Amino acid sequence: MKKRTFLDFNCHHKNNKVRIIGIDPGLARVGYGIIEIQHEKKIFLDCGVIETNKKNKEEDRLHEIFNDLNKLIDHWKPDIAAVEKFFFYRSSTTISVVQARGVIMMVLASKKIQISEYAPSQVKLAIAGSGKASKREVIESVMYNLSLDYEPKPDDSADALAIALTKLNEDGFN
Repeated sequence: MKKRTFLDFNCHHKNNKVRIIGIDPGLARVGYGIIEIQHEKKIFLDCGVIETNKKNKEEDRLHEIFNDLNKLIDHWKPDIAAVEKFFFYRSSTTISVVQARGVIMMVLASKKIQISEYAPSQVKLAIAGSGKASKREVIESVMYNLSLDYEPKPDDSADALAIALTKLNEDGFN
């Protein structure tokens, strides 16, 4: 097998590493996952959720996402981001989720972080081999790809890790 050098990753840092943040947008919970590629090896760093208080007004919840995501990015300093595209369907929360996604995109752009976007079916296909993969199949694939002994919780954080891994797969880093 021929070894391949991944220029997209090697050009980000002199020490041959790059950090990616995957984000699963939402108003109630924004899932995030942080992975680092170091010397062509995937290293799991962190995952979790930014959770907003449903008793607060929507604008306050969006501001909370803005503040918490800024703090998260300032702490981890990701080089690139992968964000799930919004899948349109009829729901009372559609506009709220789109607004939260807008806040997320604005924060990333303000930090000059390169953004890639993926539809849910793209993530499932890239991670589990089928655009119709189950939640369980995606989680198991995330665990396998990152050599995790435990399941990332909550599901929003596992989804965010899958989104980050999709970016890596797209760039040829399996």
